Amino acid sequence: MTGVVLRRPVGSTAVSVGVIVGVLAVPATAHADPSTTGRWVVSWAASPTMAGTFPDLACPSGSGLHDQTVRDVLSTSVGGTRVRVRLANTFGGQPLRIGRATVALVEAGAATVPGSTRMLTFGGEQSVTIPPGAETSSDPVPLRVPALRQLAVSVYLPDQTGPATQHLFAQQHNYLSDGDAALASSAVPYTTAISCWLFVDGVDVSASRPVTGAVVALGDSITDGAGSTVDANRRWPDDLARRLDAQRGPTLAVANAGITGNEVVLDRQPVVFGPSALHRLDRDVLAQTGARTVILLEGINDIGGDHIDANQLIAADTEIISRVHARGMRILGATLTPFIGSHEQYGGDYGTPWGEQQRQAVNQWIRTAGAFDSVVDFDRATADPTEPDRLYPPYDSGDPPTLAGTMAGIPMPNSI
Repeated sequence: MTGVVLRRPVGSTAVSVGVIVGVLAVPATAHADPSTTGRWVVSWAASPTMAGTFPDLACPSGSGLHDQTVRDVLSTSVGGTRVRVRLANTFGGQPLRIGRATVALVEAGAATVPGSTRMLTFGGEQSVTIPPGAETSSDPVPLRVPALRQLAVSVYLPDQTGPATQHLFAQQHNYLSDGDAALASSAVPYTTAISCWLFVDGVDVSASRPVTGAVVALGDSITDGAGSTVDANRRWPDDLARRLDAQRGPTLAVANAGITGNEVVLDRQPVVFGPSALHRLDRDVLAQTGARTVILLEGINDIGGDHIDANQLIAADTEIISRVHARGMRILGATLTPFIGSHEQYGGDYGTPWGEQQRQAVNQWIRTAGAFDSVVDFDRATADPTEPDRLYPPYDSGDPPTLAGTMAGIPMPNSI
């Protein structure tokens, strides 16, 4: 996977979560606003990409599904009393017919809690056809969902789907069955585990506690969680969701818009790395229900994989800031984490002297230009104290990979 950078620092950025929570502090006036309870807000998201896979990943997106049910397992950030699910045919080449779809609470693995299954409808109908390049949201269904709770969204595809819209690096086991098993609470029909999310790219809830909006984390593999522990929800946005949920009073939902291998400026090849942040900003970030704040942590792949220099990255970041502000939202700039030592594994300009020069220039601009509403210094929080251009070894989730997902237990700095 040439250029899928920063599996080395993946997960390490959770060390900065305490800083982010402070920056995202909800105004005290929100305590007195009852309208923040019951509002619709995104509770989970995964940015869609085109079909495609790697030999070591179990994902059938390339061939698609036919007369099968996919059970996608996902974790909420905030809880609610009603749920609606967004299904995507964003990168499909033909109409996608949904024969049946359900949502339920997960018991364990592919099994769901008996009695929790809710049939999803679309304009009152059980079945819906989604045109190529489109997505659709279900009608709301009553389901009491706690914060940080796993849900199973089961989608039956009666016809040949063709190449499937997916999120490849789910870091989560999802499941396939033959035929229509959308209503089954038992795991028995789900005989195949897969590594990707298929067709589902968002879940909204009617919040059961005061929620002032959602923070959307826009990034690459560091945000996507590549290399973190599978089935453990140990991506840094998951840690952020846990920290926010633990606070008293109004909170924020968290949506993950990270794609492994993604770039800010260019649409990456292979296609599973997704459209650039510039090209997917409207769909993956600004359109999220209740989106209020964006955290931008991206650019290492531009430098390392495609020789994008600091001036080009700064210009792209400036455009993103302008578009976010035009929607009345805030945006936090996150400095790029250390990557000296990556060249041997990834080639290109990952960790070369030129690449390091570009990273330092971008970080200096993020810290000093005042273009962002606030800054989260991931670089300083994760750097080796003795060699600050390298990642601090205990935070390295790629070498060795067994360290992935251990960052939540590391003390977090109170300030930067």
